[in-house]
Parts: sequence; structure tokens; C-alpha cells
Amino acid sequence: MRGSVPLLAALLALSACSGEGEPDATATEVPKDLAGAKVAGQVVESEYGTPVKDRVATLGLLNKRNNKTEDVVLKVGEAKRVGNVLVKLATCERSLPWEAQQETGAFVQVFVEERASADQPLAWRKVFSGWLFKNSPSLNVVEHPVYDVWVKDCAMKFPGEEDSPAPAASASSAANPSGTPAPAAKPSPAATPAPKPSPKPSAAASPSVGI
Repeated sequence: MRGSVPLLAALLALSACSGEGEPDATATEVPKDLAGAKVAGQVVESEYGTPVKDRVATLGLLNKRNNKTEDVVLKVGEAKRVGNVLVKLATCERSLPWEAQQETGAFVQVFVEERASADQPLAWRKVFSGWLFKNSPSLNVVEHPVYDVWVKDCAMKFPGEEDSPAPAASASSAANPSGTPAPAAKPSPAATPAPKPSPKPSAAASPSVGI
């Protein structure tokens, strides 16, 4: 019986919102009370990789009502509103390069402007707050009848992820462990054709000399 209560509330919210206009495709102004609110959850600064404040996350936003998706790009601490849904980013993270299992995650909050019931005014309600994972989306999901949010990328780098050297340099060092370029190969003597001997004049061809 208890499990059916959230589902019933979601269905009521969906029916109450069915008459509202569709969200715009572009970001709109973020409400002041939500823009100034701090994201719940502790942000841990790692000793490796890009500082948290410089990371950028790309999130996917789906409107199930019209099956439209949109990329939401956020810096840490930023919020973006699209119609009557607002997404806020606390941090994003990637697994260390030397870890066996790679994962990308983001700590986000999702707010939706909707009616609690048909006779209530529109109000912002927090529908999700927590970590979302790219490779393991089932661990934590945004449970809302209209909107879905998921992680697509976290732009950050770790030490050693700089551009690799040119392939030519790696090929030469692999051929010669000392690191110096290998000398060019000389053609073998057998490859040079031998000169042909000049033909000797035959006796029959020599002019006769009178005596």
C-alpha cells in the first residue's frame, strides 16, 4: 500500500500538468530562490585531476511528453532552466585512468515546476538529488513521469593525459632503443647490375688488307 502512494502522487502531478505548455528548447531564467540554494551533499576535492571548480558536465534532458532531448552543459555550481524543469550541478567525476573499472558520474539536483494537485498553484518541487552514473544508470535514476536526466560526460583531465608524441618518434625509438635515429639502409652490392663487356670485332668482319 505504501509503495503505491508515490506512484499515485506522480500520476496526479502528470494529469495536473497535462494542460501546461511544453518547455522551451532554450534555457530560461533560473528562479532566484533556487539559484541561490546550495546543493546538498559534500564535494570532495581529489589530489589528482582537474580541480572541481573547473570541471564541466554534459547532461541529457528528456521530455517524455514530446520525446525531445537536449544537452545541458553546466559548470560546477551552475543551474540551467529549460521551461519548467531546472537542473543544478554540484560536481562531476571520472574514474582514475589506472583503475580497472571506468565510470563517469555527476551529483545533480532536478527541480520541476508543477502542481501538487489540480487545485494547487504551480510551485517548484525537488524531484531528485544525488549521483547519476553514465555506465551504471540503474544505480540511481530520476523518477519523474515527464522528465529524465542522465550523465553524458564530465570534462576533466588527469596527469599523464596530455597529447601523445608523434607516431614517427615512437617508431624510431622502437627500432633503436638508444633513441637515436637508425642509419639509412645501404643497397646491397647484388642489387647493382654488373657492367656488360664490350663486344670484340670478329675476324670475318675485319677488312682485308692487300699485299
